Amino acid sequence: MNIFAVRIAAPLLALTFFALGACSEQADLPLSAGTGPSPQLPAPKSALIPTVNIAPAKGWADGALPVAAPGLAVAAFADNLDHPRWLYVLPNGDVLVAETNAPERPDEAKGIRAWVMGLVMKRAGAGTPTANRITLLRDSDGDGVADLRSIFIEGLNSPFGMAMVDGNLYVANTDAVVRFPYHDGDVKITAPGQKLADLPAGPRNHHWTKNLVASADGTRLYASVGSNSNAAENGIAVEEARAAIWEIDRATGAKRLYASGLRNPVGMAWSGDVLWTAVNERDELGSDLVPDYMTSVKDGGFYGWPYSYYGQHVDTRVQPPRPDLVATALAPDYALGPHTASLGLAIVNNTNLPAPFTAGAFVGQHGSWNRNPPSGCRVIFVPFSNGRPTGDPVDVLTGFLDKDGKALGRPVGVTLDKSGALLVADDVGNCVWRVRRDG
Repeated sequence: MNIFAVRIAAPLLALTFFALGACSEQADLPLSAGTGPSPQLPAPKSALIPTVNIAPAKGWADGALPVAAPGLAVAAFADNLDHPRWLYVLPNGDVLVAETNAPERPDEAKGIRAWVMGLVMKRAGAGTPTANRITLLRDSDGDGVADLRSIFIEGLNSPFGMAMVDGNLYVANTDAVVRFPYHDGDVKITAPGQKLADLPAGPRNHHWTKNLVASADGTRLYASVGSNSNAAENGIAVEEARAAIWEIDRATGAKRLYASGLRNPVGMAWSGDVLWTAVNERDELGSDLVPDYMTSVKDGGFYGWPYSYYGQHVDTRVQPPRPDLVATALAPDYALGPHTASLGLAIVNNTNLPAPFTAGAFVGQHGSWNRNPPSGCRVIFVPFSNGRPTGDPVDVLTGFLDKDGKALGRPVGVTLDKSGALLVADDVGNCVWRVRRDG
């Protein structure tokens, strides 16, 4: 085939993939059926071409805002950022935002299918080059808008999670946890980072984001690492040390496997002394499967991936099977809806927000690309009682999709600022939203 033919065939192939995928199947159940402590799990659907239902990235018009729940108000804390994905609030109230995207992944782009999936992600707003930096935002006058902006650390490698312990800022790059010295009030760090521990990366690095939280006493860090595939279609060997949460000794950098079988754990947060995580589950089993979820994380626990989902529901695509592992798989605590791409997680016991947003978990749902109708693209709140999720989720921020199905924004990281207001990173809208009590 000559170059001209390739140039003609490639767009036609992509259009065919999008057209056939978009109409191949649709959900039989409402989103609520795949939400809560006991979600419905219908029979899997298989298709030669998976469902593709993309909300093309559009961005916000000047002055446009998401829709806040009754009793809440929303405004831009900072705008004109470069793909802001994750947030961290320093002890003095300064806000750090990771402006980041995927690193170079030469093996991830091999093959027709991978090429088409790259087009899918680009159309959804995930195809921009990574800025590889952390920016500091400061609201010096307390009016709810950042009035100081400073490049805090640059020259990073697809940074994501951050944690401050004993005067050191730890950053989870895509390939390592790195330590930087910090002094209260710093607006820029120029000292070179010191590597504490390696993290799985490599030329494929399918789920590239690595999150980070510290234990209450600061002696340990917990790093989340996503899988290198959807459902081990590239073989188990490339999944070594992935789909897991690792515990890192902060003094020595020594690692041990804390929990495994978590396809893509992203958000992590503590409820008391229990670690929780928000997990993106597998695709291509239909619009109703598999629900993303949040769960408490048991030390040594196995959560099924890739051999089973939502506990011990076997994924027959994965060969050879491992019934011995499936028999040990733990079921998650709370389903967050199929394909919602639930990434951000912030667990709170007390805020200055009104009821019902006082005790529970805020979840940033980045939004589906493969569910018909779409799911996610909102921030929700899951109420907690006695440290456990209870009841139905409540919308916090909506309106991220316009009437034509285009994405004005996509929420990712969520956290609370020093005043108790909610901050939301929006990587398509390129801003950080601040949600406060109305009035």
